[in-house]
Amino acid sequence: MRPLLLLTALAASGLAAQPADDFLWLEEVEGERAMEWVHAHNATTAAALQAEPVYDALYADALAVLTSDDRIAMPSILGDAITNFWTDEDNPRGIWRRASWASYLTGDPEWETLLDIDALGAAEDVPWAFKGATCLAPDYTRCLVRLSRGGADAVETREFDLTTKTFPEGGFFLPESKGVAAWIGEDDLLVSTDFGEGSMTDSGYPRVVKRWRRGTSLADAETVFEGETSDVGAWAASYRRGDEILPAVVHRPSFFEGSTYVLRDGHFVRLDVPLDADPGFVGDQLTLYLRSDWEVGGETYAGGSLVAIGADAFFDGERAFTTVFAPTERQTVEGTASTRNTLLVALLDNVNGELRRFRYEGGVWQSETLDAPPLGSVGIVTASDDDDRFFFSYSSFLQPTTLFLAEADGTTRSVNQLPPSFDGSGLTVQQLETTSEDGTRVPYFVVHREDVTLDGSNPTQLYGYGGFEVSLTPSYSGINGSLWLERGGVFVLANIRGGGEFGPAWHRAAQRENRQLAFDDFLAVAEDLIARGITSPEHLGIRGGSNGGLLTGAAMTQRPDLFGAVVISVPLLDMRRYHTLLAGASWMAEYGDPDNPDDWAFISLYSPYQNLREGVAYPRPLFTTTTRDDRVHPGHARKMAARMEAMGLPVDYVENTEGGHGSGVTPHQQATMWASIYTYLWRQLGGAEE
Repeated sequence: MRPLLLLTALAASGLAAQPADDFLWLEEVEGERAMEWVHAHNATTAAALQAEPVYDALYADALAVLTSDDRIAMPSILGDAITNFWTDEDNPRGIWRRASWASYLTGDPEWETLLDIDALGAAEDVPWAFKGATCLAPDYTRCLVRLSRGGADAVETREFDLTTKTFPEGGFFLPESKGVAAWIGEDDLLVSTDFGEGSMTDSGYPRVVKRWRRGTSLADAETVFEGETSDVGAWAASYRRGDEILPAVVHRPSFFEGSTYVLRDGHFVRLDVPLDADPGFVGDQLTLYLRSDWEVGGETYAGGSLVAIGADAFFDGERAFTTVFAPTERQTVEGTASTRNTLLVALLDNVNGELRRFRYEGGVWQSETLDAPPLGSVGIVTASDDDDRFFFSYSSFLQPTTLFLAEADGTTRSVNQLPPSFDGSGLTVQQLETTSEDGTRVPYFVVHREDVTLDGSNPTQLYGYGGFEVSLTPSYSGINGSLWLERGGVFVLANIRGGGEFGPAWHRAAQRENRQLAFDDFLAVAEDLIARGITSPEHLGIRGGSNGGLLTGAAMTQRPDLFGAVVISVPLLDMRRYHTLLAGASWMAEYGDPDNPDDWAFISLYSPYQNLREGVAYPRPLFTTTTRDDRVHPGHARKMAARMEAMGLPVDYVENTEGGHGSGVTPHQQATMWASIYTYLWRQLGGAEE
């Protein structure tokens, strides 16, 4: 019986009745009893995995990749300088540094350290993680630096002077919160932060935006926008319109809908555009990415398109847009950026990357496509509204990342290429396709040895995500290559519904009551791999994180017979309570509201925590999470592992005490996590031995 029919039958028969939650105490993130449980499970799993013959070699290879001096120092354009954030053995928490353009383009830059995060953390006795900086144009001497304790999403924001390389006394300072600040001028900020009781939404984000002038207290800042506690949040923002800074407020009542308000004549005015559109500015043009068809001014503009109009004309009430780009059925806009005079558009065409540059001249948008090989990803690395130069990158499963500079005159050149992190000789990439339960064509990529034997014996790792319009594309991974592919493993990347690989409709197809379609697609790929003889259930492992952890958790509970290994990382699993934990309330537009009986009727059919059943032979899973994850609560992984153990089922469990919504802050923490994951996969699926 297929998964949805099986689950519906179980619900109807009462077998899916919800058990009492005996593990709520594990939701107390740093509670004494909960942390005793975490430490005990960490110790048990570490002892077991680190005793495997392959572990030490995997750890050494992962650390070598993460600390290699041969990595590309990825640039960020900051006026007439290039900045970069760098970690290595000597700087595990990293240094923020800069070089001149000329020096950077030599390939061996002379770096100037701006901020040493290791030294700062040691001086303040805080495990700081760098979360980026926003600097004030056009001089870029004053910045707002964001620092996170242990890699969490919540940040402390401090003004930083790039001239003196210090935090100036009396400078702007925002306490820890999931807020953001934007420059209006040298002495003026827009601020969205935790202003005290009642100022945050149910999702844990700010709902109030204020204008804060230098020399005044934050408590006296002027309120310019207030949302509702039921909103996802409201954030300070700014746009560049030529040389002008355009202060803005972004208000999101739900995850996929929002309004943008820009400062015009002393007042914040809402841009009259669809709630699911993304606005931007390129020179004097207002651009919009449309997720839905939009009928305006007597015309209909297709969802998935990019359209534009003169900004002044728009503010004066005109609505005659020009279509800049309209995708085909298998194309989508993956991302956009702007330079001083051009619009950059990263596309996917049947999940293969393409980069186009658009320029508005003589009332017409002219386009050129930048050359890139097939079966790869093309990404915009950094662009600036001060310049028409920008950096972009290309990578594929087997070709190391190459960094390119696109000059203002339209020429491009390679700046740097990552040396191979693993031996890719004898490996090949295929793009295959299968049919999901409802007849939908679902593509996926397979990376394997050219001489692979189709006898079902190949250790295979199937990776998926399938949510929030996030696309999975071919890319070079030194970790996956050296720890898996080089040792003979097969890697599969599934482009299932819920993602953004084929535009907004591909995502919406698996939202809310249609969530099961994402799981069906993933299971169809698994079955196709087995049918082709690439692997078999005892040699097939699945891996996913965050929403992908929900995916692998649901796949395990629905089809335990298909898998020999299941990696469930920083996951959502208890879908009955997800909306009450940390940022969970912000995702109800994706999954539904469990407190609404109609929504719980479909959520309950797949929620992994509620669908564990006694007497079922589940594959032994590995759960990974971090204590400092303040986006997806670590209680999801903890409770699922504890419930399985209470059923007498074996589990492996790794929880980093740092790392936020990821795998760790320092290279050593990350290497330990990756070595644990790949040791687990090899142990469960057979294959590599050292």
